[in-house]
Amino acid sequence: MNGSDPVNPQALRRGIRRVWHAALISVNGFRAGWREAAFREEVACAVVMVPAAFWVGRSWVEVALLVATVVLVLIVELLNSAIEAAIDRIGPEWHSLSKAAKDLGSAAVLLSILLCVGVWLAALWQKFT
Repeated sequence: MNGSDPVNPQALRRGIRRVWHAALISVNGFRAGWREAAFREEVACAVVMVPAAFWVGRSWVEVALLVATVVLVLIVELLNSAIEAAIDRIGPEWHSLSKAAKDLGSAAVLLSILLCVGVWLAALWQKFT
């Protein structure tokens, strides 16, 4: 392999072509995420919670924080799915490091959900008291 034949053809793209292809890659990432049941469930929650944030939040900062915590859950779920896919590509056999990587990704998702729930409960408490 020489310098004119890169492993990643994206490296040769410039300008709007690079942006366009990066967007297509991201769309493929969303499609891969959609195949995960947990991601679909979290998107369903987001479809309800993001519009509700405009009702619950009393200022633009509160609305932004409520929306950000919901989006954070989606981001962490996508990253967790990426970790799981990479581990699964390595091989199906059990390994303590593979288990640790998957467990750490799962723990990150749990923390993001707990953060989201905590922020939303605080905002709802403030709205109704």
